[in-house]
Parts: sequence; structure tokens; C-alpha cells
Amino acid sequence: MGGLAKGLLVIRAFGRDHSALTLSEVAGIARLPAATARRCLLTLEELGYVTRNGRSFLLRPKVLELGAAYLESMDIEHLTQMHLEELARQTGDSAALTVLDGNDIVYVARTSVRTLVRLEAHLGSRFPAHVTSMGRVLLAGLAPERLDAYFRTQQFVALTEVTVTDPKKLRQLIEECRRTGYSAVEDELAYGVVAVAVPVHDQAGRVVAALNSSSHSRRITKVKLVRDRLAMLKQASRQISAELARVPGLSLSAQH
Repeated sequence: MGGLAKGLLVIRAFGRDHSALTLSEVAGIARLPAATARRCLLTLEELGYVTRNGRSFLLRPKVLELGAAYLESMDIEHLTQMHLEELARQTGDSAALTVLDGNDIVYVARTSVRTLVRLEAHLGSRFPAHVTSMGRVLLAGLAPERLDAYFRTQQFVALTEVTVTDPKKLRQLIEECRRTGYSAVEDELAYGVVAVAVPVHDQAGRVVAALNSSSHSRRITKVKLVRDRLAMLKQASRQISAELARVPGLSLSAQH
């Protein structure tokens, strides 16, 4: 099983900013000896998860099967799609559902009637939690010790000039989200992106996912976004919470 764990570390070394990596780069990011990283890459290549281009390694589409297995087993997209489509229809924009994976949010369901030119998320997209409305909602739902661990391990990188990176300010924003039940951001993930998010709960009342509505700041201000869409988001959240109450895997995820 140690080999499996190392293989997963190698897969997770790849990302949006480093889609093609050399052996030494993979070893460095995964914190593995070069010989171990090489064995993992060769095995993954043989299994069809990795390919080579010169000295660089790249993930192959087969890796998507791993994420698809999770989505299919939870049936999250089927359970939530009707509610997301209704939100998108009412707002003329995008609606999405994410969960917390480590220190990132991961999109598990999404629908849109409008494309944001500078940013287009899809199923499986990952973003740092601290720069997004859904991320702050999910962080607000963490137990104190888990939130403390997040702040110890996260590097707060600015993606735009207005991204909040000060840990003290972020804690205040997360606490405000916990009090108000929602979070809204503008231009922090990417210029032009404005979004408002609310939590989705399991049967025990724990936050297991986040639901948002997003648009372009040239189309709607953050204040107007909250005023016009918060009520419909909360209603959709209650409906989705009821749907997801029968998905045990999400309830467990809230504890980690």
C-alpha cells in the first residue's frame, strides 16, 4: 500500500501551473527520491495514466476516471443538477457545488448559461479555498482544530491585486461568514469574477459542501449580487441538503 500512496503523490504533483514535469521536478514536488518517482512514473505510464514528451511527463485523460469514480459513486451531479440548472436559469449566470479537499475547493457539480471569459471552471477544477466565496464558506464550517491546521499549512498567495492574503483578515472574513451564513468575493480569484456562496449541510448540520452563484463584475456588483441572489441560494441549499442527506460519503468528509 506504500507504493499506492507514492503513486498518488506523483499524480497529484501535476497541476494547472505544471502540467508537464521532468522526473526531478516530480520527485521534488512529491518529496520522493528520484528512483522512487521514476518507478511510479513508469508504472503509471504502463497503466495509461501518464505519457512522455521528450524528458517531460504528462497526465493522460485516463486520470479523469479516478475522479469520475467518486462522482458516480456519490451521484452528486444527478442529485444536484436540477437545482443548479434552476439557479442558472433564474440568474442567467453560473451555479456550482464544491467540496473541500485538503486546502482547496473542488468542483463536483456545475452549470452555466454564460461563459466567464477569464475563468471557466469545470468538474474537478481546483482552486485555493482562501480566494473563493465557496472556500470561505467551507472553511467556516470546519472545527476549530481543523481550521487552525489549515492556517498552519496554507500559503496565502495573491492571485490578483485585491486577493486577501493576510491570515488575520482571512480569519475575520471566515468568522463573519460563520455568523451571516454566506460569503461574497469580487476580483479575488480572477479579475471580473464576482460570486456569493452559502453552505450545504448534512443531516447532523455539518457543512459538507458549498453552493454559489457567480457572474461578471461588469454585469452586477457584489452588493447587488448578494441582495438579489442570497435568498434563492439559501432555498436551493436547503433543497440540496435534503437530497444529499442520503449520501454518506459527504457526511464523513466533513470530519476531515
